[in-house]
Amino acid sequence: MHDLSDKSILVTGASKGIGAAIAARLGAAGARLVLHYGSDRRGAQQAAGDIGNDRKTLIRADFTDRSAADVLWDEAERWAGDIDVLVNNAGVMLWGGGFESPNADWDRVWDESLEVNLLAPARLLRRAVGHFLKKGGGTIVTVSSWSAQRGSTNPDNIAYAASKAALHAATQTVARAYAAQGVLAYVVAPGVVDTRLSEQFAATQGGAEKLASGLAMGEWVPPSEIAELVAWLASGRSRHLCGATLDVNGASYVR
Repeated sequence: MHDLSDKSILVTGASKGIGAAIAARLGAAGARLVLHYGSDRRGAQQAAGDIGNDRKTLIRADFTDRSAADVLWDEAERWAGDIDVLVNNAGVMLWGGGFESPNADWDRVWDESLEVNLLAPARLLRRAVGHFLKKGGGTIVTVSSWSAQRGSTNPDNIAYAASKAALHAATQTVARAYAAQGVLAYVVAPGVVDTRLSEQFAATQGGAEKLASGLAMGEWVPPSEIAELVAWLASGRSRHLCGATLDVNGASYVR
């Protein structure tokens, strides 16, 4: 098990799915955690249930509000004193914004997708880089999606894929620009993960069984495997993977 007892880590979107699994795994490894949630405080509490109160704090931030990311970082830094790792995980996958949708729906989906999936995480990237440069280094893990590289099979998800691709590029830019100063940045790109969002997506593709049958392993990725990878990256033991995109899709998409 990775020992993260010397790390203070900010995890966004920690109330469900991949984020909840990451929170639980990092907590089990001894990290001090700032757990962000949008509206589901109970989910974040459950994810952090086995973590002592002295090693965690929960902070709400609505990423559709442009200023929320800065407020989150300020509150996280006040509580932790110092932040060693940012896990940029929060995101939304919205429906009804496809090519045949009315302009109002198209605009609504694009606006929210860009705010939550790109602009708020980019603000956090900016704050993290500034903080890490002052302290001599730190780690950023962006949880992206294979949709960022291959596009989405559902055109209704064009805004999701595009926003994830943009954050992917932003994270790689951080890696290329600041690796020499000790700022390590990685992208984790999951395929079909066993989460609520994947269940919703599967419903648009003919159901869970049909979606799984098209995967090389014939099964969805367990969130715990993503969490284990994030814990490894957070440990700082993979410095020369800085800038890498780590695909986790069971060989269904091989580049």
